[in-house]
Amino acid sequence: MEQTNEFTNTRESKKIAMKVSVTSIIVNIVLALLKILAGIFAKSGAMISDGVHSASDVFSTFIVIIGVNISSKKPDKDHQYGHERLECVASIILAIILAVAGLGIGLGGIEKILSRNYDEIGIPGALALIAAIISMGIKEWMYWFTRGAAKKINSGALMADAWHHRSDALSSVGAFIGIFGARMGFPILDPVASVVICIFIGKASFDIFKEAIDKLVDKSCDQETVEKIKNLINKQDGVLQIDEIRTRLFGAKIYIDVEIAADGLKTLNETHAIAEKVHDAIEREFAMVKHCMVHVNPISK
Repeated sequence: MEQTNEFTNTRESKKIAMKVSVTSIIVNIVLALLKILAGIFAKSGAMISDGVHSASDVFSTFIVIIGVNISSKKPDKDHQYGHERLECVASIILAIILAVAGLGIGLGGIEKILSRNYDEIGIPGALALIAAIISMGIKEWMYWFTRGAAKKINSGALMADAWHHRSDALSSVGAFIGIFGARMGFPILDPVASVVICIFIGKASFDIFKEAIDKLVDKSCDQETVEKIKNLINKQDGVLQIDEIRTRLFGAKIYIDVEIAADGLKTLNETHAIAEKVHDAIEREFAMVKHCMVHVNPISK
């Protein structure tokens, strides 16, 4: 038995993603300008690096917008299973952008540390500290705001953007520590903060990249979800046992192939009704399931 299940709220999900993305772009443009200017006037390399990170967020959010728009397109002749995996491609691009930005920040910090010209580094001004505190608060709020929307519409690209916000918040923490230490008489801590920021960004980009690749290579669902699906199937009248169940991630959705056993003496119509009950129950209870195929094997009681 084979039947396709599409989200009935695709338009609403797209609307939510667009609202979050536009908010993200506005916030990041303002923050990037604030931090870069604060870094220039306060002579803080860490704050300038943090500002560059925020600026990269603007570009990454445009990638999210493109990914969400393409992935929400209806299936067509050439893409009969839909376009959800293109959102994974957007996540991979985001991860690469994040990694490159982090590497640039880290290399800049290492270069200053190895130069040993600490006098040239200078003491950052108080303006850089204020900018770091403002950034920490706003970017942490943006993380939770974006994360909530990503979970609501089950969007991998939007979740990747949420982690981009979190990495920016963490980089601002690192910048604050470095700037504060430099103002206390340890100017080397400012470029050290840039290196720490690089590590945070690298970890976030790796996690985003790994999750996107898992969804592209048909990775199975987590075991907890599989067990919930099995329990639901076994509760359906007429199901004697589950012979086999296979799951695979398809972008933000799940495909399920299940073989159940039913009484071999039942008519074709009766076994078809059992399969249909299993199919409908799964797609009703698990909104992330895009497609479920149920095969019935006869068994003698």
